Amino acid sequence: MSQTTVQDVPEDRIQIGQLRTPYGLNGWLWVFSKTDPISNMFDYLPWYIQTKTGWQTVNVKRWKTQGKGLVVALKGVSDRTAAEQIIGAEIWVSKSQLPQAGMDEYYWNDLKGLTVLGLDDSENEVNLGKIHELFETGANDVMVVHATPDSIDAEERMIPWHKDVVQRVDIEAGRIYVNWGVDY
Repeated sequence: MSQTTVQDVPEDRIQIGQLRTPYGLNGWLWVFSKTDPISNMFDYLPWYIQTKTGWQTVNVKRWKTQGKGLVVALKGVSDRTAAEQIIGAEIWVSKSQLPQAGMDEYYWNDLKGLTVLGLDDSENEVNLGKIHELFETGANDVMVVHATPDSIDAEERMIPWHKDVVQRVDIEAGRIYVNWGVDY
C-alpha cells in the first residue's frame, strides 16, 4: 500500500491511525491509533482509506483490545487474504467528527506547517522555520521545526511546547510565536 500524499487528501480529513498486519484467519487486522486514549479511534466512524482504486469508506464491524494493542474486524473483510490487501492503509476521518479543541488547545495536525517566530540576540522577531511534526516526551510535547528558505538559518530545532515557551498561536495567520532564541 503506497503512502498517501498530502495533495491527495480531501481537506476535511485527518489521519487517526493505520491498518497493520492481519490478526488470525478471519479478516481481523492490527490497528495503530494516534488517538489518546487509543480506543477513541472507534468513536470516529466511518473511516476512510485510500486504495489503488481511490478513497473507500470502511465500516468497523467489531474491535477489541489485544495485549497492549487493538484489533479490528471490518465489514467486507472476511478472511486473511482480504486483510492482506489493505495492510498499511492509513485511517482517515472527517475533521467534523472530532470534538472542538478547548481554549488554548490545538490538534497537532492544525499546528503542522505553522511558521515559528522566535527572537534573536537583540530581542527582534526572527523566522525559525516551520513545524514539521510534534511528539510526546512525557514531560511535555516537542515541536520539530525545519528550516525553510525564509528562516534565519538552516538549523533543525526541537522546541518544547511549554507555557513559558509558546507565547501565542495564530492558526489563521499560520504563525506561532515562541520565546526561543536563535542559538538555543
